[in-house]
Amino acid sequence: MEGMCCTARRFPTREEKLEMLKEYKESLELEAKGVAERIKELEKSK
Repeated sequence: MEGMCCTARRFPTREEKLEMLKEYKESLELEAKGVAERIKELEKSK
């Protein structure tokens, strides 16, 4: 969620928390995909 660090409220709403978690999950999935691709590259170069 863009700009979350600069809000005046201390705690995010339920909807904001849900959106942050979805974005975090997407980020982790992209990271896992990159790791899987790197593993394949390394296995090919044996």
